[in-house]
Amino acid sequence: MMTVSGVTLQFGKRVLFENVNLVFSPGNCYGIVGANGSGKSTFLKILSGEIESNAGTVSVPAGSRISMLKQDQFAYDEYTVLATVIMGHKRLYEVMKEKDAIYAKPDFSEADGIHASELEAEFTEMGGWETESEAAKLLSDLGVKEPFHALPMKQLKANQKVRVLLAQALFGNPDFLLLDEPTNQLDLDACQWLEEFLYEFKNTAIVVSHDRHFLDKICTHVADIDYNKIQLYPGNYTFWYESSQLALRQKSDSNKKIEEKRKELQTFIARFSANASKARQATSRKKLLEKLTIEDIKPSSRRYPSVMFKPLREAGNDLLEIEHLSKSVDGKRLFHNLNMRVEKGDKIAFVGPLDHVKTALFQILMGEQPADAGTFKWGASALRAYFPKDNKKFFDCDLSLIDWLRQFSKETDEGFIRGFLGRMLFSGEESLKKASVLSGGEKVRCMLSRMMLTAGNVLILDEPTNHLDLESITALNTGLTNFDGTILFSSHDRQFVQTTANRIVEITPHGAMDRQHTTFDDYLADPEIRTRREALYRDIPVEV
Repeated sequence: MMTVSGVTLQFGKRVLFENVNLVFSPGNCYGIVGANGSGKSTFLKILSGEIESNAGTVSVPAGSRISMLKQDQFAYDEYTVLATVIMGHKRLYEVMKEKDAIYAKPDFSEADGIHASELEAEFTEMGGWETESEAAKLLSDLGVKEPFHALPMKQLKANQKVRVLLAQALFGNPDFLLLDEPTNQLDLDACQWLEEFLYEFKNTAIVVSHDRHFLDKICTHVADIDYNKIQLYPGNYTFWYESSQLALRQKSDSNKKIEEKRKELQTFIARFSANASKARQATSRKKLLEKLTIEDIKPSSRRYPSVMFKPLREAGNDLLEIEHLSKSVDGKRLFHNLNMRVEKGDKIAFVGPLDHVKTALFQILMGEQPADAGTFKWGASALRAYFPKDNKKFFDCDLSLIDWLRQFSKETDEGFIRGFLGRMLFSGEESLKKASVLSGGEKVRCMLSRMMLTAGNVLILDEPTNHLDLESITALNTGLTNFDGTILFSSHDRQFVQTTANRIVEITPHGAMDRQHTTFDDYLADPEIRTRREALYRDIPVEV
């Protein structure tokens, strides 16, 4: 097990966390959650030994191996893909190189033979003879196929490098596996494979992720960074979130008696315990939850933006007609002969392995680029509000946030604008910040504010969850779920898609699959859909 004792970290006067005492045990997967800037990634670096805390210690059993997902995509550019993965087990890679160097010596001596024999024994003990096959299998499982394995890393695209570095972290069955945003740039199949890998992982995994579905699937515990402390909860992300919200409600209800609060907690835990007892990776979680007391759950200090979309007018039934729409870029087909009808109340998730395909479709529908063939027609009652993936041009200015948002509002009174910004977590002096210096997450909240002021009855959102923290994703998710109008959107956040969409359209270069009145999970579980997806992704043309 990994023991954290009295760990404190601060930068100048700013304290991230202090006197942290935790134990991470084998067989468990811990999700680290906290607001942006709370120190989640920094805490992982302390656990890995990459940086030192101001006080306290992190101890692991002698001989244990800690593996952490690397973030520098260029660090291994001169190495082959397969070698990069094997380098995840540092000692094994050193032994391999040392053996090769000895055997390559022209003046091989008796001492060299003895040393080589010792290295061979160590190599065998570490499972070295399966090294290349294990590394190759990890790569293939993550979507990096065999023809790429012998290439130097510098020849790979960014999304392929991410998968290689993930395979490197997983390689060799580390005792402690530390993963910082491991699902970034992974497609659906790779994410599902990683979920399964962590289900079966027998050692200790500690993960930072903004993907709520992923955290719910893999976590046996949540470590919450809040109030400069890190508190451990049994259960997954949803249990932590709902328990913290319950504690917040109970804290604000000063008239409720302790006994009533206790009964409410018992009912809440009983519901989650029943679900937890069915989870493959959490056979002991049910008992852990039942031992919780009212004092064990804490209200969160998290702040959630207020995301509410209210259309200016109700839309008619016929909103959008797409006929035989086709688009190619540089000779590569994005989509071909796309036909679909969008009706009032449709909440359509556009899914598929290639993000730029969905972006191109949205840009065409918004008149930002032409199609190669085909037509589309918006209904007369359609009032569109658009969230583009690339928002750089909107913030290339020297305006304060107040003046920036005023551009998009019919109500220009400063009090109204300040109030609106406050609901989106820009309060006080933050509303005077220059638009050009905002972080990625702040820009997204501004773009969502712009959309809300547009008051559209059709919302088009291209990857709106990028750059957002869990609190903002949750607020946006709730806002779209409650929206009465029509939505066309794309997202890699599976829970976001599952809870928002009532129709799934999957676009591939060879065709599209369209399922109405369904959730994303039901779509993926459909045997017919699964068969057709496999055919399409094998590049076998099929009738769709």
